[in-house]
Amino acid sequence: MHVALYSRGFVKEDLEDVQLLLDELKRQEITPVIYEPFYRELRPHVKLTADADTFSRAEDLDGRIEFLVSLGGDGTLLDTVSFVRDKNIPVMGVNFGRLGFLAGIGRDEIHEIVDALVSRSYVVDKRSLIHLDASIPLFGEVPYALNEFTIHKKDTSAMVKIHTYLNGEFLNTYWADGLIVATPTGSTGYSLSCGGPIVFPEAASFVITPVSPHNLNVRPIIVPDDHVISFEVEGRSDQFLCTLDSRMEVIDNRVQLAVKREDFSISLLRLNEGNFLHTLRNKLLWGIDTRNAGRK
Repeated sequence: MHVALYSRGFVKEDLEDVQLLLDELKRQEITPVIYEPFYRELRPHVKLTADADTFSRAEDLDGRIEFLVSLGGDGTLLDTVSFVRDKNIPVMGVNFGRLGFLAGIGRDEIHEIVDALVSRSYVVDKRSLIHLDASIPLFGEVPYALNEFTIHKKDTSAMVKIHTYLNGEFLNTYWADGLIVATPTGSTGYSLSCGGPIVFPEAASFVITPVSPHNLNVRPIIVPDDHVISFEVEGRSDQFLCTLDSRMEVIDNRVQLAVKREDFSISLLRLNEGNFLHTLRNKLLWGIDTRNAGRK
């Protein structure tokens, strides 16, 4: 078995857990295929097996790779979308970061993680992606995202006017700093911080959430994800920002933009005891109020 390991980097406190993971993989005779920049950082600090391999591009993840393990926070896991693409390589997120809605498996569960991969005793969550169509080439070979697509004003420029359409029918003009179109997975990210609702991962929908809207009666709205959402942007500045997850392009208001559900999905793995409701209660501290003690 070959398992890819991806991380943006590490801090000193992570080394013990990384070494434990490598040791567990060796114990189960699993060959690690490590992201090249991460491998170069690790090499002076950990014991690597002689058969350890590396990857640096999506094309390097061929048919021998059965899983990809992300070591970091949610941002690290979002990076893996550009590597696994439509290869249907399941991704397991180990939380070396902070909140960890997506990378929800703790670093104290490394032994259980490797055993679950070997015995196939995990749960697969299919997560939908959002795809961007534009009148000019944007975002290279990865014009899709797991969390969200956004349009945003550039720097400290004045607010923008975003004319928004559903299947060609006018929805609203948003006077705001920006606009978020989030997948159900992304509903617990940037959209949530801007007042958007939490949506169950299996819900076939998008959440349209304005960022600092000029009109306070303009609220987030949930729409079916079989709709095409298109935009026309105006503003005092000729340029604005367009993002897919953590990737960003600077474009002008002549560019035509539309988003829809991507044709393929990504598979996220979790251990059996974890689920979305448990994650919500744990990460959002629901029930922390002592008046709720003892209630379930």
